[in-house]
Amino acid sequence: MNTLPIVVTGSLAFDHVMTFHDKFANHILPHKIHMLNVAFNIETLNVDLGGTAGNIAYSLALLGEKPLIYATAGDDFGTYRKKLDELKLTTDFIKVLPDAKTAQAFITTDLADNQITAFHGGAMYRAHEHPLAVSEKSLVIISPNGPEAMVAHANYCQKNQLPFIFDPGQAFNALKKEDLIHSVENSRALTLNDYEWQLWKEKTGLTESQTLDLTEATIITLGEKGSLITTRKGGIAVPALKNLNVIDPTGSGDAFRAGLLYGLSRGMDWKVCAQIGTTLASYCVEIQGPQNHRFTLAKFKELYRKAWGEKFSE
Repeated sequence: MNTLPIVVTGSLAFDHVMTFHDKFANHILPHKIHMLNVAFNIETLNVDLGGTAGNIAYSLALLGEKPLIYATAGDDFGTYRKKLDELKLTTDFIKVLPDAKTAQAFITTDLADNQITAFHGGAMYRAHEHPLAVSEKSLVIISPNGPEAMVAHANYCQKNQLPFIFDPGQAFNALKKEDLIHSVENSRALTLNDYEWQLWKEKTGLTESQTLDLTEATIITLGEKGSLITTRKGGIAVPALKNLNVIDPTGSGDAFRAGLLYGLSRGMDWKVCAQIGTTLASYCVEIQGPQNHRFTLAKFKELYRKAWGEKFSE
């Protein structure tokens, strides 16, 4: 099977992850949303390595992939570099800015996979100073990053006819309407969660059909309900795995995207790609932090077979 190299663009960050052991909705008064003043008592706080590029690359590494990470970091990158070295992932394409700090995220997640995040971009906001340059045909994901960099990366992929996934995620509100629309053109897929999908339709004014005139597929993650892949031929619903011991869903969307990339790089169909992503995400949600889940390839194959009733193809 011919396999395309994978290039992961996006953020590197230190995540301050807090889990609220209830649902936000139980503590927010809808009729008082215009004057919101609420505090959530948090029992646990963990500081983890994160960022969309780092999270996606981490899960790919667990499957034996060696993706190229295209990102910017600050003068505090040493701890992160050590982790990537241990994973045998090259850091040659990570630009370190000596006068900046690596991005910092402060994430509170509830038990329904809802998140409230405060984010300091640091070096990420200067990602446009590190233009994308790929020496061979590769599959690229454009994940949340500095908005200028995301638009430039999409332009590069379009100009050089590289297959790519556009994943605006947490950068959604920083991207202009015209940039969102243009950056999706000629992509393999647009990936969003269900809330971002509603924002997409409102901000761009595009229907699902009109969006599919721009991209091959929309892939909407639905938290504990799984995901929905829609192409011009119709929709494919992929459920989440059952009976999971959900500890912290932070990073599970990035693990899901790693599965998409793994499958697409091998020419697998959308359903299989989503199944791989869903299986990866199941490992992530059962442990604290976006880069602390681990498994052997043999265990992954076993779980995949049990979950989907079919053999996992490498």
